[in-house]
Amino acid sequence: MKEVLGIGIDLCDMTRISTLIENETFVKRILTEAEHKVWQQGKTKRRIEYLAGRYACKEAYAKAIGTGIGREVSFQELEILTNESGAPYFSMWPQQHIEQVYVSIAHDGNYATAMVMVGK
Repeated sequence: MKEVLGIGIDLCDMTRISTLIENETFVKRILTEAEHKVWQQGKTKRRIEYLAGRYACKEAYAKAIGTGIGREVSFQELEILTNESGAPYFSMWPQQHIEQVYVSIAHDGNYATAMVMVGK
């Protein structure tokens, strides 16, 4: 990465996600089709962690570009998959001037957190 354009961080309460997970509309608003397929394969605890982590990642990305979720970027325009080692990576983002996106997700107790760095 030649230049860091922004850094974002987000914290998500998994207790809140555990109540929202029953709402399929909410889940499909946050997860892309590819993410949703992975989510469906998990058991309840893993589903909560997965959804909370992806939610935090997408919020952190929006903060890194300085806009928040809304007019500049939506949840569906961002996709976080995992590589063969299990590490998360952004497979999709709409801002063409951004060449690289790095992400880290952590879960502890009732919280999921994500940090995102964008650059070119």
